[in-house]
Amino acid sequence: MTKLAYGCAALATLLLGISPVAQAELEPISDNRMGEVTGQAFMNIENIPGNGVDYTRMTLGIDVETRVNIDDIQVGQIDGGTDFSAQHLALGHIARNDGETFNGVTYNEGEAIPFEARKPYIELAEDSAGLKGFRMGFAEARGSVSSHTMSFSGAISGLKLREEVSDTIYDTTLFAGEGETATNYRASHIGIKPAGNEPVSCVSGVNCAPLTNLRSVIVGEDTGVEGNSAFTDAFFIGFQREGMDWQSLDGANVISAGKGVFINLPTNMTVDLSKLTGTGVDRFRTHQVDKGNDLF
Repeated sequence: MTKLAYGCAALATLLLGISPVAQAELEPISDNRMGEVTGQAFMNIENIPGNGVDYTRMTLGIDVETRVNIDDIQVGQIDGGTDFSAQHLALGHIARNDGETFNGVTYNEGEAIPFEARKPYIELAEDSAGLKGFRMGFAEARGSVSSHTMSFSGAISGLKLREEVSDTIYDTTLFAGEGETATNYRASHIGIKPAGNEPVSCVSGVNCAPLTNLRSVIVGEDTGVEGNSAFTDAFFIGFQREGMDWQSLDGANVISAGKGVFINLPTNMTVDLSKLTGTGVDRFRTHQVDKGNDLF
């Protein structure tokens, strides 16, 4: 099983392997000399006040391009269920053909197309009772995410469905299951978002489909150019003691997260409804041996 441990191990090695050695006498630097120095801190710490909640965000000033495969992942196993459960989760993918383009870059068959992440951060939220929640995310992220997802808690924002006959575009929502209504907690299906507060139920093959049919998505913001995505600041995974709001990084908006595990997955895709409810969205090539939509 491939594990998401390499980044932490590398960071720990870097931090533990640096021993400061003083070999010269310290001397004051003039204001003029200081004005000639530019740079960026390795870690930035912000204290952000909220309405009864105080936030502390620690951001690393690093950029990452990666391709990761995880055989099996289950997070939030409690009360007889799992908040997030998926197999063959992958960040980034591999070009299937020569001349394949992704975000303005052209790749040859077999070349890795990385998931791009900048300025990773960890944020803590505290109230009068103590730690209310924490989240991990990126100030900027874009790229492909592929999985065989059985249970999902969170939001898949930006995904649209096109009804081909009328060419109508619909927003999407998550459903608790076949015959169930919309939810953002332990969902197993995704489909057309009901209008207003209408409690429309999921009818698989008609207005919704299992999440396992959504094999790959593209994380990022719309640029108006087909095949290109802008970086998003809203990709994160949060762990909450109870339902709460996380502020967007610019402080302009809030994202409401439910109790337990909450994954905010902002996408930039429009999918034909018949494709989603039929054969499903094709999976990107995520392994050296390309097996298409088959599980590995």
